[in-house]
Amino acid sequence: MSDRGSEQSSGDDPSSSISDEVWEQFLRDSERDIRKSAPKEPSARAREVTERLKRQQGEPAGWRAGPSLGEQEGRAARRRKVWAVVGLPLAIAVAVVAMRPSLIPGDPFGSSSGTDAATSPLPDETAAPTAPPSAVAADIPTLAHPFAGSPALRWAGGAAGIVLPKATALGAIPKDRVELALQQTKKLLVEANLDPEVVVGAHPDAALGVLDPKQPGLLDELNTGLHKPSKTHDPLSLFSRFDPEDVKLAGKVIKLRGRITFAKGKFEGVAVHADYTFVYPLVRNDGSTEVARTIVRRVIDTELPDPAHYQVTPGRLTLVSYDEDAGNSACDINDGYFHPEFASDAASEAATSSASPTGPAIDPYDRSRELRKGPQGCGTVSRT
Repeated sequence: MSDRGSEQSSGDDPSSSISDEVWEQFLRDSERDIRKSAPKEPSARAREVTERLKRQQGEPAGWRAGPSLGEQEGRAARRRKVWAVVGLPLAIAVAVVAMRPSLIPGDPFGSSSGTDAATSPLPDETAAPTAPPSAVAADIPTLAHPFAGSPALRWAGGAAGIVLPKATALGAIPKDRVELALQQTKKLLVEANLDPEVVVGAHPDAALGVLDPKQPGLLDELNTGLHKPSKTHDPLSLFSRFDPEDVKLAGKVIKLRGRITFAKGKFEGVAVHADYTFVYPLVRNDGSTEVARTIVRRVIDTELPDPAHYQVTPGRLTLVSYDEDAGNSACDINDGYFHPEFASDAASEAATSSASPTGPAIDPYDRSRELRKGPQGCGTVSRT
């Protein structure tokens, strides 16, 4: 990113003799050619991580354990991510803009374009969206402004972005129990997705401490995924984690958007539904300043059952279901971490791969769509 600024300030750039029409044609031709050769095979970094994992440990044998509440319903449904290779048109755009920033209208590298302060925050989400976020200016993220060029630029940051509805009594269920259910669900979301130590690979003790140890099989299954991750036991289904040997957060802010609702549950208690999308800006650990973003959407259902009717731990949550969808993370690595693809990775491999992704292109910021059901191929994201 810093090199791009230097090229912009250079008045002797030989590319300045090329007309804008020629450069625009180059952009169109490059995007068309790369679309034809978009890879589905893992990136070089993905292959490196996979090989390292093979040396460190073998694949644990799969086993089946479904959390349930006694003999009642409540088996936690879990679906891991199945897509998210960054779209290659973005990669070529980054490369071309680095050589010729004047092709972008306005002043994308100036003091007023693409900065967090340049846009006003969105109001809280109070209902399900009916459409994806509008297109935003194609600004390049930097360490100073890691959310530039993303709809998340206007989203809330950190735990303050999880706004709880006002608690009210639910028939015979008092207001204070409703409030407890809401607060515990928020704590689960915060500790599993926003704790800076958990995000860089630490064990999510605080998040696990919110869950009821009496829910059969649940904590055993989650701990198996954390200690021996595999395709069938993937901790990313509930926790957001990145490999600290590869990447780190770009700054201290994680953006998010979503909503929480509550109603009377199936187990004589308070049922809470949460639907949030988290956006993680990341940089490599090798000193690079290139910023990539991974977008993770989580939909979870919890309940605070009535201990007078069920054998539960008072104040602890029953996890009824938890689903997740991740954008811009390698599909073929099952080491318990998200692995973002950087634009420079995609651009460097475009010339050597002729395969195409198998899944559809999806906008990871689109909160109006339902999470996909069943197995899917590894596809592309339309933006990050």
